[in-house]
Amino acid sequence: MPKVDVYNMSGAVTGSIELSDGIFGIEVNETVLHSVVVAQLSNARQGTQSTLTSAEVRGGGRKPWRQKGTGRARQGSSRNIHWTGGGVAFAPKPRDYRQEVPKKVKRLALKSALTSKVNEKELFVIDKLELEEIKTKKMIEILNNLKLSDKSTLIILGSNDTNVIKSSNNIDKVKTSGVNTINVYDLMKYENVVVTEEAIKLIEEVYA
Repeated sequence: MPKVDVYNMSGAVTGSIELSDGIFGIEVNETVLHSVVVAQLSNARQGTQSTLTSAEVRGGGRKPWRQKGTGRARQGSSRNIHWTGGGVAFAPKPRDYRQEVPKKVKRLALKSALTSKVNEKELFVIDKLELEEIKTKKMIEILNNLKLSDKSTLIILGSNDTNVIKSSNNIDKVKTSGVNTINVYDLMKYENVVVTEEAIKLIEEVYA
């Protein structure tokens, strides 16, 4: 079983915790990680862009000038793609970019991402993360204690702690997430992951 240190909010090591082999100690599947990240980014696309083709642009029904005798190239419509105000060749149209990924594949990718964070020593377990009030300065102090202030950090909470979430919102390169909202893209995007002990237990219950 992988074993990592447990820190307190002052940055001191207070003990250690054994992590589940089935979630934090599997063989990392990079192919699955890549496919799930690509699917997640595709699913985030709106696909609402739309441009008019030459057939859809208003006007241009009359031939601009006669076919022969002018010395100019022949033209059939002033709404052809090479005219100003004309249509667009291969115009983008609304489409659905969604990619369906099986639940088993998503779960395997999530476990691979968590395992890679443990392997790279980029997962930090904190015994608790609580603030008496909404205070960005206090949150920055905690990250400084963990020596993470200059790195992008994903904070995974076991409960919806409003004070911690709002105190982190204004910190650059820091994002908070709940156990039920963690995803592969965020785990791979952020350099370090801070997880509360409560969240670790919930992750092992939910994804066992």
